[in-house]
Amino acid sequence: MKLNKNTFALLLTLLMVSMLSACSQITQGASQNKKTIRNANGQTAEQLLSKARLASKAGNYPQAIEYYETLEAHYPLGRLAQQALLETAFAYYKSEEEDTALDTIDRFKRMYPSSPIMDYALYLRGLINFNRGKGLMDKIFPKSFSDLDNVRQKEAFHDFSNLVNRYPKSRYAKDASQRLQHLQNSLATSEINVARYYMQRGAYVAAMNRTEYTIKHYQGSPAIIDALKLKIKIAHALKKPEIARAAFKVLQLNFPQEAAKIKQP
Repeated sequence: MKLNKNTFALLLTLLMVSMLSACSQITQGASQNKKTIRNANGQTAEQLLSKARLASKAGNYPQAIEYYETLEAHYPLGRLAQQALLETAFAYYKSEEEDTALDTIDRFKRMYPSSPIMDYALYLRGLINFNRGKGLMDKIFPKSFSDLDNVRQKEAFHDFSNLVNRYPKSRYAKDASQRLQHLQNSLATSEINVARYYMQRGAYVAAMNRTEYTIKHYQGSPAIIDALKLKIKIAHALKKPEIARAAFKVLQLNFPQEAAKIKQP
């Protein structure tokens, strides 16, 4: 069928009208959807934060996270957005999603480097790392074995040190200091365990490096005594009497009773 110019123009006009009508319907539909979303979340930041906290207190952390994230999405520049982001991290932590919790805290640190609640961010980060590995892994592996994997402990040590050094008057500083002491002793003991492991297998240089690292980084830990004693033994194995004598002198000066128990090099 051959169309004349007038018929073709009429069909083209009808097609364009139809397309414009369809676009209008799509736009109206999208507008209605946006309105529905706004109505569903048409709450103040304070209301969302309150609901999130109630859900968190009840142990319903997925629901709490949903409220916190809604608050952050709708009020990103509001004064409660910072608080909501950190409380989201805490909810992830309580949900045993530690990696997501740490990522959330790191995002907070990037977004709000001058935040007045940065001390809590550092404390929470340290707390998450401090408590990692204290669940199922400890039930499966012996304590002495799990101590060898101290990467998270070192991260916790760094986080708590950051807090204590930057915010010494923070309400979290005292608890952080106590945890730092525990971590220092634990990490030092772990280093000595690894040094002994290397020594038993004849890896004397690696063992020596571990003892020296312990002596340098964990001053004040009871494990320093073991580190010095072990360093003397390793120095003898390496035929380095001058190192053995120097280590003994340090032991004798700081821990004379312990030095008296061993033979002078």
